[in-house]
Amino acid sequence: MRSSNVEAVVLKVMEYREADVIATLFTREQGKLRGIAPNARKSRKRFGGALDLFARLTLTLRIREGLSRLEEASIVSLSSHIREDITKVAHAAYACELTDILLPDGMPNLRYYRLLCAWLERLDSSPPSPADRRFFEINLLNILGYRPELGQCPVCDSPFDGTKPLTFHPSAHAVTCRNCAGAGIAVRPTVPPLLRSCLSTGRFGTISFSPEELADAGTILDNLIMAHVGKELKSLRFLREVE
Repeated sequence: MRSSNVEAVVLKVMEYREADVIATLFTREQGKLRGIAPNARKSRKRFGGALDLFARLTLTLRIREGLSRLEEASIVSLSSHIREDITKVAHAAYACELTDILLPDGMPNLRYYRLLCAWLERLDSSPPSPADRRFFEINLLNILGYRPELGQCPVCDSPFDGTKPLTFHPSAHAVTCRNCAGAGIAVRPTVPPLLRSCLSTGRFGTISFSPEELADAGTILDNLIMAHVGKELKSLRFLREVE
């Protein structure tokens, strides 16, 4: 099989045998895959310490079912400033674990690849913020087809205009008008419009939340993500500890 050139973000690395490395990669061209880099811990010429968590690389590899073979890597960005700050590390690890769990192997998703790269670039250059995390999450859910209805009540079709009391239903993964609600969690009426705004801009740091709005956005997004992940994330537990 001939070699392919790809761009990738390193999601996970594991030492293997005496000098090999197995890396989980999210590539722009091939989607998510796992590859073995033979003798990577000794070969500075071929890999040069590039196979680090959160790094963005160009790679030459041979695509194989199960475990591809990494032949050479060069660095686009090491995201070195992330590794200088434990809170940044926690946010980046959370993004990478979500990517590893939610995306299938071998299925390219250019919009998601751009989103992940944009958040890692943001973390590398700016202090981490809860608003940026929620911006990432709602865009993730939107790209993967898991976004809840944010424009109108799915029961009565009345618009979420930022004024009417709302309720989030974790079991139904839905936000409704308070008048249409059974049991659920009250959320501020401004939250769905803010989450819609996060989808209409392509830039982190452009949408502002109050602390109360952030808490309500977190209620919605945490429940939705947990429903699709199906288990507690180690990185999320770590993120909550450092926050």
